[in-house]
Amino acid sequence: MQIPRISVLTPAALALAGALVLAGCGGSKQGGPQQGGAPAAPAVTVMTVRSEAVPQVTELPGRTTPSLIAEVRPQVTGIVKQRQFTEGGEVKAGQSLYQIDPATYQATYDSAKASLARAEANVYAARLKAQRYADLVKIEAVSKQQNDDAVAALKQAHADVAAARAATDKARIDLEFTRVASPISGRIGRSAVTPGALVTANQATALATVQQLDPIYVDVTQSSADLLRLKREIAAGKVQRNGSDAVPVRLVMEDGSLYGVEGKLAFSEVTVDQGTGSITLRAVFANPKGELLPGMYVRARLPQGVQGAAFLVPHAALSHDPRGNALVMVVNGEGKVEARPVKAGQSLGDKWVITEGLADGERVIVEGLQRARPGTQVQAQEAGAAPATPPAAPAAAAK
Repeated sequence: MQIPRISVLTPAALALAGALVLAGCGGSKQGGPQQGGAPAAPAVTVMTVRSEAVPQVTELPGRTTPSLIAEVRPQVTGIVKQRQFTEGGEVKAGQSLYQIDPATYQATYDSAKASLARAEANVYAARLKAQRYADLVKIEAVSKQQNDDAVAALKQAHADVAAARAATDKARIDLEFTRVASPISGRIGRSAVTPGALVTANQATALATVQQLDPIYVDVTQSSADLLRLKREIAAGKVQRNGSDAVPVRLVMEDGSLYGVEGKLAFSEVTVDQGTGSITLRAVFANPKGELLPGMYVRARLPQGVQGAAFLVPHAALSHDPRGNALVMVVNGEGKVEARPVKAGQSLGDKWVITEGLADGERVIVEGLQRARPGTQVQAQEAGAAPATPPAAPAAAAK
């Protein structure tokens, strides 16, 4: 009974399957052009460049050095009785740093004063005798020889007084030198001796070192080749020299932060170092808070002129070819990408200074470089502009 039913349904099932296949093929043919069409142009972000006057800033490496430095040494020999400063603290010029035992120098000074008093007393006696003989020789009561001897004795007494006074001054100076004072104001380092140590006059080892850190110097070096190139550009009119006599200098710290106080260029060395081929420049910075310490590695930014016509492009927009030449990608009037060789002069902040290869009004790609290939069509959008709203998809396509 079931065999005839199967034979009746089989043709209907086949017909239904064929209709479904034809419908599927028709749908595929209708959707074929949408799926197999050309891909949309990639979107990139561009920046329209304009020429402008750009400062010619040179960043040079250097180190900080104290403006004044004094190594404290004893000028008399003796035992250190006490140290009168705090290591690493601030000291003033003339402040007492060490006290050397003054006992022997005090005794020498007292003895010198006594010798001076004795010499002055001898002058008094010799003067009276010389005056008396001067009157007596007129009446021939004494011989001329005796008068001459009295005059010579007076002069010798005066000489003895001068010698005694010099010895007294020397003893007084030695006594004052037992108090070792700071020759300058500044910050003092650690002490090389402790109370009870024996020190000698003009010894090789310094007792301590005082450094003046406000203001502080920054010594930087510049290649003589770079200096010659700058002079040639100034002579050719490409770079205009700064008119200000005081060249301002900004300082970049070791951690990359910018020092808050602006300095100025003090002088430029007139001789090229034969070993390094560089010239030393010295800048002066105020250091009221003591942030700059001697020996710190820093980078100084010196404006050395003004580039007349240059373009600023972000760092991300610049790339290099296999030969190392600088390139930027620009979008031409047809909306296609072009690889443009350029000359990058220097880095100014987060931008490169382009001196050759670009013209006013050109659009440089700053974002989407991975999607931009030379010769490809792109959709350029100006940096900072609101993103374009994509067109709404048709309802049939959405379904």
